[in-house]
Amino acid sequence: MTAPLSLGLHLLLGVAAGIAVGGGVIALFIVLDMVPRLAQLTSSYNKVHWYEGAMVGGSLLGTVSDFWNWKIAAGPLAELGVGLLDGIFVGMLAAALTEVLNVLPILAKRLHMTQYLFGLLMAMVCGKVAGSLFDWFVYQR
Repeated sequence: MTAPLSLGLHLLLGVAAGIAVGGGVIALFIVLDMVPRLAQLTSSYNKVHWYEGAMVGGSLLGTVSDFWNWKIAAGPLAELGVGLLDGIFVGMLAAALTEVLNVLPILAKRLHMTQYLFGLLMAMVCGKVAGSLFDWFVYQR
């Protein structure tokens, strides 16, 4: 394979993978109803476009900083602030996942899939475990 063809293939695969992962993240946020729920909890429906812009901008900035290995020389106080914001995000994501897991039995009952609920939950768990193992053993090398 020639060098330009190899570069083109790498670029195509990189863009395709980025679109797939980005689409998955946005789909997760849509399924979890994070933006409307945040607007409801804070009574700020008129600021929904700011929340959406912050999510897209944060995803873009995080991707670019990871891709180009940006390093920021910040003191312990800045690290404390970033850690606090990361903790808030993880807490909100955990709360959203809890709400989704509360919805699953209701959804299964309405769709007449109660006998498949255990299989659905086990598929979600096995997928998460398989993805984590792939990341640890294959991707991190």
